[in-house]
Amino acid sequence: LLFGPDGAAFSPTHTRKGGRLYRYYVSQTVLKHGAGACPVGRVPAGEIEAAVINQLRAVFRHPEIVAGTWKAARAHADDICEAGARAALQKLDPLWDELFPAEQARIVALLVERVDIGTGGFNVRLRVDGLCGLAREMLAGNVGEAA
Repeated sequence: LLFGPDGAAFSPTHTRKGGRLYRYYVSQTVLKHGAGACPVGRVPAGEIEAAVINQLRAVFRHPEIVAGTWKAARAHADDICEAGARAALQKLDPLWDELFPAEQARIVALLVERVDIGTGGFNVRLRVDGLCGLAREMLAGNVGEAA
Protein backbone atom coordinates (compact mmCIF):
# COMPACT_ATOMS: atom_id res chain seq x y z
CA LEU A 1 0.00 0.00 0.00
CA LEU A 2 2.94 2.37 0.57
CA PHE A 3 4.95 3.74 -2.35
CA GLY A 4 7.87 6.15 -2.51
CA PRO A 5 8.49 9.10 -4.84
CA ASP A 6 10.17 6.75 -7.35
CA GLY A 7 7.12 4.45 -7.40
CA ALA A 8 8.85 1.65 -5.49
CA ALA A 9 6.86 -0.16 -2.81
CA PHE A 10 7.69 0.04 0.88
CA SER A 11 7.89 -3.11 3.00
CA PRO A 12 7.24 -3.41 6.74
CA THR A 13 10.17 -4.34 8.92
CA HIS A 14 11.34 -3.94 12.51
CA THR A 15 14.36 -3.94 14.76
CA ARG A 16 14.98 -4.27 18.49
CA LYS A 17 17.26 -1.97 20.44
CA GLY A 18 17.56 -1.94 24.19
CA GLY A 19 14.57 -4.24 24.56
CA ARG A 20 12.30 -1.93 22.51
CA LEU A 21 10.64 -2.84 19.25
CA TYR A 22 10.90 -0.27 16.45
CA ARG A 23 8.59 -0.80 13.47
CA TYR A 24 9.09 1.02 10.20
CA TYR A 25 8.60 0.77 6.45
CA VAL A 26 11.60 0.67 4.14
CA SER A 27 11.71 1.38 0.41
CA GLN A 28 12.49 -1.49 -1.96
CA THR A 29 14.86 0.92 -3.71
CA VAL A 30 16.85 1.28 -0.48
CA LEU A 31 16.88 -2.49 0.03
CA LYS A 32 18.19 -3.08 -3.50
CA HIS A 33 20.52 -0.10 -4.01
CA GLY A 34 21.49 1.22 -0.58
CA ALA A 35 20.56 3.98 1.85
CA GLY A 36 21.04 6.98 -0.47
CA ALA A 37 19.07 5.57 -3.40
CA CYS A 38 15.68 7.00 -2.35
CA PRO A 39 14.96 10.41 -0.77
CA VAL A 40 12.46 8.72 1.56
CA GLY A 41 14.25 5.56 2.63
CA ARG A 42 12.55 4.67 5.90
CA VAL A 43 9.31 5.79 7.53
CA PRO A 44 8.30 5.07 11.16
CA ALA A 45 5.35 2.66 10.97
CA GLY A 46 3.38 4.15 13.85
CA GLU A 47 3.58 7.67 12.45
CA ILE A 48 2.48 6.87 8.89
CA GLU A 49 -0.24 4.46 10.08
CA ALA A 50 -1.66 7.08 12.48
CA ALA A 51 -1.54 9.78 9.79
CA VAL A 52 -3.40 7.59 7.27
CA ILE A 53 -6.06 6.67 9.85
CA ASN A 54 -6.47 10.34 10.82
CA GLN A 55 -6.99 11.22 7.17
CA LEU A 56 -9.58 8.43 6.80
CA ARG A 57 -11.42 9.63 9.88
CA ALA A 58 -11.46 13.15 8.41
CA VAL A 59 -13.20 11.69 5.35
CA PHE A 60 -15.88 10.20 7.60
CA ARG A 61 -16.45 13.60 9.26
CA HIS A 62 -16.73 15.68 6.07
CA PRO A 63 -20.01 15.13 4.23
CA GLU A 64 -18.77 16.99 1.15
CA ILE A 65 -15.97 14.44 0.69
CA VAL A 66 -18.41 11.56 1.13
CA ALA A 67 -20.84 13.21 -1.31
CA GLY A 68 -18.11 13.73 -3.90
CA THR A 69 -16.99 10.14 -3.58
CA TRP A 70 -20.56 8.90 -3.84
CA LYS A 71 -21.11 10.94 -7.02
CA ALA A 72 -17.97 9.44 -8.54
CA ALA A 73 -19.19 5.95 -7.66
CA ARG A 74 -22.84 6.34 -8.70
CA ALA A 75 -22.46 3.81 -11.49
CA HIS A 76 -21.47 1.14 -8.96
CA ALA A 77 -23.71 2.17 -6.08
CA ASP A 78 -27.11 2.91 -7.53
CA ASP A 79 -28.73 1.07 -4.62
CA ILE A 80 -27.48 3.62 -2.04
CA CYS A 81 -28.74 7.18 -1.87
CA GLU A 82 -26.28 9.98 -1.19
CA ALA A 83 -27.87 10.90 2.15
CA GLY A 84 -27.75 7.26 3.27
CA ALA A 85 -24.08 6.92 2.36
CA ARG A 86 -23.23 10.19 4.13
CA ALA A 87 -25.12 9.24 7.30
CA ALA A 88 -23.64 5.74 7.38
CA LEU A 89 -20.03 6.87 6.98
CA GLN A 90 -20.42 9.71 9.50
CA LYS A 91 -21.37 7.11 12.12
CA LEU A 92 -18.02 5.39 11.65
CA ASP A 93 -15.80 8.14 13.10
CA PRO A 94 -17.19 8.00 16.66
CA LEU A 95 -17.31 4.20 16.43
CA TRP A 96 -13.70 3.84 15.23
CA ASP A 97 -12.00 3.65 18.65
CA GLU A 98 -14.42 0.91 19.74
CA LEU A 99 -13.56 -1.38 16.81
CA PHE A 100 -11.16 -4.28 17.23
CA PRO A 101 -7.76 -3.70 15.54
CA ALA A 102 -8.51 -6.47 13.02
CA GLU A 103 -11.74 -4.69 11.99
CA GLN A 104 -9.90 -1.36 11.73
CA ALA A 105 -7.27 -3.02 9.51
CA ARG A 106 -10.00 -4.56 7.33
CA ILE A 107 -11.65 -1.16 6.87
CA VAL A 108 -8.33 0.51 6.01
CA ALA A 109 -7.62 -2.22 3.42
CA LEU A 110 -11.14 -1.77 2.04
CA LEU A 111 -10.80 2.01 1.71
CA VAL A 112 -7.15 2.70 0.87
CA GLU A 113 -5.89 1.94 -2.63
CA ARG A 114 -2.39 3.27 -2.00
CA VAL A 115 -0.35 5.78 -0.01
CA ASP A 116 2.27 7.78 -1.89
CA ILE A 117 5.06 9.06 0.36
CA GLY A 118 7.28 11.96 -0.66
CA THR A 119 9.75 14.31 0.97
CA GLY A 120 6.95 16.84 1.52
CA GLY A 121 4.37 14.49 3.00
CA PHE A 122 2.02 11.81 1.78
CA ASN A 123 -1.11 11.36 -0.31
CA VAL A 124 -3.80 8.74 0.35
CA ARG A 125 -5.68 7.40 -2.68
CA LEU A 126 -9.05 5.98 -1.66
CA ARG A 127 -11.00 3.16 -3.28
CA VAL A 128 -14.32 4.59 -4.40
CA ASP A 129 -15.83 1.11 -4.50
CA GLY A 130 -14.54 0.54 -0.96
CA LEU A 131 -16.38 3.61 0.36
CA CYS A 132 -19.58 2.39 -1.28
CA GLY A 133 -19.12 -1.11 0.13
CA LEU A 134 -18.44 0.26 3.59
CA ALA A 135 -21.52 2.48 3.39
CA ARG A 136 -23.58 -0.62 2.50
CA GLU A 137 -22.12 -2.48 5.51
CA MET A 138 -22.83 0.45 7.84
CA LEU A 139 -26.42 0.75 6.58
CA ALA A 140 -26.90 -2.99 7.13
CA GLY A 141 -25.38 -2.72 10.63
CA ASN A 142 -22.53 -5.13 9.85
CA VAL A 143 -19.65 -2.92 11.08
CA GLY A 144 -18.90 -2.71 14.77
CA GLU A 145 -21.23 -5.49 15.90
CA ALA A 146 -18.41 -7.22 17.76
CA ALA A 147 -17.08 -4.00 19.29
